[in-house]
Amino acid sequence: MPSWTGSNTTDSLELLSIPKHSIAQEVVGLFCMILLTLTALVANIVVMVIILKTPLFRKFIFVCHLCVVNLLSAIFLMPLGIISSSTCFNWVIYSIAECKAVIFLNICFISASILTICIISVERYYYIVHPLRYEVKMTIRLAVAGVVFIWVKSVLTTVLALVAWPHGNGATSASHCTVYWSPGAHKKVFVILFSITCFILPTIIILAVYSSIYRVARTASLQQAPVPAQAVAPRHRCDSIASQVTILTARILMLPRLIPDRLLGSNKAILTLVLIVGQFLCCWLPFFAFHLHSSVAVGTVGGGHGEMVVTWIAYSSFAVNPFFYGLLNRQIQASVQENFLQFLQRATCTLETHTSCISPSPRNRLDQTTTGFPTPGQVPEESS
Repeated sequence: MPSWTGSNTTDSLELLSIPKHSIAQEVVGLFCMILLTLTALVANIVVMVIILKTPLFRKFIFVCHLCVVNLLSAIFLMPLGIISSSTCFNWVIYSIAECKAVIFLNICFISASILTICIISVERYYYIVHPLRYEVKMTIRLAVAGVVFIWVKSVLTTVLALVAWPHGNGATSASHCTVYWSPGAHKKVFVILFSITCFILPTIIILAVYSSIYRVARTASLQQAPVPAQAVAPRHRCDSIASQVTILTARILMLPRLIPDRLLGSNKAILTLVLIVGQFLCCWLPFFAFHLHSSVAVGTVGGGHGEMVVTWIAYSSFAVNPFFYGLLNRQIQASVQENFLQFLQRATCTLETHTSCISPSPRNRLDQTTTGFPTPGQVPEESS
């Protein structure tokens, strides 16, 4: 476990010497890191629960696996990132073995997340462009093989990063526990290979795949006829609460279909392409660009404030991925809407039953009011 060193008097003097604006920045930064970690925890758990309740779980195995990787990162990796990034934890000291474990988790989870995103893009390509081939070849066995490949490659990449690391009982501060602590030119070779295999090649695949999906979506939108507005008009009127809620919700859900798909099909495809690829590049491009520059440029030393910033920009992917790959998925949205409609119908049925029990019908009221008068020919009961 991490230990600490130094006297309390020295720490107090260091805190008093920090300017007030630096303390404010430190508090804001710590708050943002904690908020990002909590968002990653909650969002990934919610998407996993939704996916596990869908009947077509086979089509969301890789999305669920991405949420698992993000959740593990939010549990183990991001708290360690808070310790190494905030000056409030400067007293934390890692041994060489503990620093190796931190580096192992960092590289392993980053590799697994990026590879999973790459496989999700390929899966979507086959699902949209070759649906028949997808239905035949996309089996549970193939999905499990893909997950195993992701973790094997991630672990092998991490093992390469830990080669030629120092051995012994040395120690370092938590803020200095990065890949740049590795001695010699090995770290430069590893950063270059790591950037090529875990960022450059996946980026090329993602761009090629979503460009093909965009071309197919644009062709399909130009050939698709608009949906007539009469299709959403109700045929009859029903005064029950459940029916009114169902009709109102159906109208709300069908409003986007009133706009011709021929006009918006290409725009939707472009928006999807920009959102997914843009989010991926915004999160990971600064991280790998910083490490490549620090490894290749002469006289540049990695670490410090710049590495902390790009690292947390990359960690934000763990909190954003559930929204882009989970909640924005149409099939997952349909599952959520279906569960919401079922909840509304159950609630309204319960409300109607409760209302009918509280407010009886006029016939029941008449029966209740006539129970106190004797019927002609009826023999009165004896009171005891």
